Amino acid sequence: MDYKSIITFLGSEAEMSATLPAAIKFAKVHESHLNACLLGVDMTPAGGFYMGASPILLQETLERAQTEAEGLEAGARRMLEGQGLRWGAESAVVQFGGLPALVGLRSRFCDLVIQSSPYGTDTLPTQEAVIEAALFEGQSAILVLPKGKLPEDFGKRIVVAWNQSNEALSAVRRSLPLLQAAEQVSVVVVNPPVHSPERSDPGGLLTQMLARHGVRCEVSVLAKTLPRVSDVLMRHMEDIDASVLVMGAYGHSRLREAILGGATRNVLENAKRAIFLAH
Repeated sequence: MDYKSIITFLGSEAEMSATLPAAIKFAKVHESHLNACLLGVDMTPAGGFYMGASPILLQETLERAQTEAEGLEAGARRMLEGQGLRWGAESAVVQFGGLPALVGLRSRFCDLVIQSSPYGTDTLPTQEAVIEAALFEGQSAILVLPKGKLPEDFGKRIVVAWNQSNEALSAVRRSLPLLQAAEQVSVVVVNPPVHSPERSDPGGLLTQMLARHGVRCEVSVLAKTLPRVSDVLMRHMEDIDASVLVMGAYGHSRLREAILGGATRNVLENAKRAIFLAH
């Protein structure tokens, strides 16, 4: 298995400039087909017409979104031409409420979605929505690149966040091509439960499975010495100079994480290195 079909969703010039070069670089390494979906998103609230908005105004917002998407598509085609890889570029216009269906349909048949971090300065509301839609509606794996950067040592050292959950196991399975190519894989277990099925050998069954796939890995059992598990994971990444964190996404509900916080949201907000997510 490898990532033969990759897609990225881009909603602005800034996002395209940050993300598309890294996606091109990744696609070249994996000899993948890369598709860029350039989004024109109408942010008019759903049902705006019935709340008294002028039909002419609504038509203008759709036309503006169409113009923006077509402009992004032209720019993406210029960046993709002559890169020596198989690629496609298409523009799509959608209202914000319809974004999950659009992203889910286009990402469902791809091996990997590549996006930039959805939080920080100059980010769009659509960026977080795209990542969640690809995870839940598209059931896709996502590689999130802080500031859209793909470092030269990308994938040499990888941290796997392991908590025995279905989401974590899904992320491991989806990331196998990266894990097999890595020089070092650190399976990290933070504060393993005393009464868990793996209490006598945390991460043992996972590393056994990975070893059979040719993955060179070791287990690191860490205490929760920082307020959040995500902080422990990111500090461990810094300690071993890992370039990718593989983790299951949204073990809690999205609403709970939005209100109370959670490992997925905290990592996406604060990570300085690439995050590989699956649900």
